Amino acid sequence: MGHRIGKLVPFSVQVVALAVVAAGGTAVALAADVAPGFSGRHRPPGRGGGVDLEVQSLDGSGNNRAHPRWGSAGQPYSRVAPARYADGRSAMVQGPDVRWVSNRVFNDTNQNIFSDRRVSQWGFVWGQFVDHTIGLREEGTAEKADIAFSAADPLESFTNTLGGIPFTRSRPAPRPAPGGGPRQQTNLVSSYVDAWAVYGGTRERLEWLREGPVDGDLTNNGPHLLLQDGYLPRRDSRGDPGTAPAMAVDGMLLGRPGRAVVAGDQRANENIGLTAVQTLFAREHNRVVDLLPATLSAEQRFQIARRVVIAEQQFITYEQFLPALGVTLPRYRGYRPDVDASLSNEFATVGYRAHSMIHGELEVSSAADRYSTAVLDQLRRGGVQVEADGADVELAVPLNVAYFNPDLVPALQLGPLLRGIGAEAEYRNDEQIDNQLRSVLFQVPVAGNPQCLDGPALPQCFRGVVDLGAIDVQRGRDHGIPGYNQLRRAYGLPARRTFRAITGEATEEWPRDPRLTAGKEVDDPSALDFVALFDAAGKRVDPASEEASTSVTRGVRRTALAARLKAVYGSVDRVDAFVGMVAEPHVRGTEFGELQLAIWSRQFQALRDGDRFFYRTDPGLEMIRRVYGVDFRRSLGDIIALNTDIARSDLAPDVLLV
Repeated sequence: MGHRIGKLVPFSVQVVALAVVAAGGTAVALAADVAPGFSGRHRPPGRGGGVDLEVQSLDGSGNNRAHPRWGSAGQPYSRVAPARYADGRSAMVQGPDVRWVSNRVFNDTNQNIFSDRRVSQWGFVWGQFVDHTIGLREEGTAEKADIAFSAADPLESFTNTLGGIPFTRSRPAPRPAPGGGPRQQTNLVSSYVDAWAVYGGTRERLEWLREGPVDGDLTNNGPHLLLQDGYLPRRDSRGDPGTAPAMAVDGMLLGRPGRAVVAGDQRANENIGLTAVQTLFAREHNRVVDLLPATLSAEQRFQIARRVVIAEQQFITYEQFLPALGVTLPRYRGYRPDVDASLSNEFATVGYRAHSMIHGELEVSSAADRYSTAVLDQLRRGGVQVEADGADVELAVPLNVAYFNPDLVPALQLGPLLRGIGAEAEYRNDEQIDNQLRSVLFQVPVAGNPQCLDGPALPQCFRGVVDLGAIDVQRGRDHGIPGYNQLRRAYGLPARRTFRAITGEATEEWPRDPRLTAGKEVDDPSALDFVALFDAAGKRVDPASEEASTSVTRGVRRTALAARLKAVYGSVDRVDAFVGMVAEPHVRGTEFGELQLAIWSRQFQALRDGDRFFYRTDPGLEMIRRVYGVDFRRSLGDIIALNTDIARSDLAPDVLLV
């Protein structure tokens, strides 16, 4: 979810030139230049030529020399398909009430269904880290489009004293001229995979994040990022929190915003998994700085470390994250200056919203003596489920406790938390969304209720409803995203003519079932019952067993999804793009249906091919490896082990897979 930030300014440094002796005694000449950063040249002894050490700008400008604003912050999202508005310009296309749709399509009725390819929870945690690097919509002001909520809906199990679900339209991008085309939206961050989430996009934010004074002069900053006992700084770490960079706060942080952690992206407090990976890469930056010779200037060590961290984020994204999800791109043929890497509206608003993957809780397992009795008691009071078993302890953190609760990261400790993220599979990427996101997003439980863990008791813990699935559909209408079939055509896929063709099911009709109320099946709660559960081996799972909450990868419901979609929409051409996309069966060997896979493949290919600093084409990275012995080619598990007290042998070879 986006939050507005201030004007974005390219990074620049003063002109510096020096000669140093790098690791191994190799002579290196480095020079600094004006914006977008310092540049330099390495000339191996006895050879001519050199290697530019140009540093990419903080805001993405200048990456493409012929089109310097392509992919840069503050530009409108690109579009693959023409915008679709009711009046051709701005008015949202109407459709079924989206909470009503959510109750019939996204409602998981508290049944966990896991990735059948055993993608770990790193799938959604790393995905969010990348998301906060490449996309941030500009929020609106007072243009409300609240989502209707009906307490009389037979499929509604939650109470909402607000009477509706708040929704504000994204701020429209300025049109090039009066009457100059349909409404567009702005991406406030750089589209490139450039570790924006670690460093931010303005020199003001970066200066605050770096060790040293905050006086408007970056030349007196140290090479390290500011950490406190190895954890991200808080807004009050430098004194007055009012002078700290803006950070989004919600939930538990609303009453104490000064305790929000500060990072390159303002959404770093959103959940503890995200806060943990932000912390990991701040530590990694400092680790790389410490590998560089002290004879380099602070600015040079900072920029070399930033370059390595950017390459690491790219390397993990393209060598681990995408393959784990089954995304295979065409062969890389080098940088293409004719490719615009800008994030598309379709990707940001529909394709990358894989919220069904998000697990309802994060689990941490560790030796019991790692935590004091006082800490375990504190965790219990905070809503964490603590189960001691001899020398071991199991900690389960429901998402409603993990939201905007950065104090949990040092309490749980970074190493165990990061290991725990990789120890269990994420949820299956499908149409079902956990109620932690589908109904209680970011809310604080009502006082006096028991521990609000995920499950049937969850509605008793809250008096409001915030439905991320419903918001996903509404955001598509807000941004003028075409309907499902229109979007399929835009991505070169044939339109679907029946609802069963969308879902891959054998029927789109209601079954003859005495448990269903004839003629009112779409409003019958029994329509959502699971009648069969299966594990990854295809073995049937007893609904009353422990395995039903830990091992299920496929479920069969009393009614076909196609039948429910038909009752909701009537015509396949009325289906919202997001709803149709998540309803599709997976392409074999992937976590995605056809449309979502096409959206991801197109966007990640553009982010790769249109990036002049991509790790596979950037000669400066090879120079850094050769001269300083610092190699960016490390897996996520390697980086966790290098920056925590968790041994590499205690992590999976590929932490993206369980």
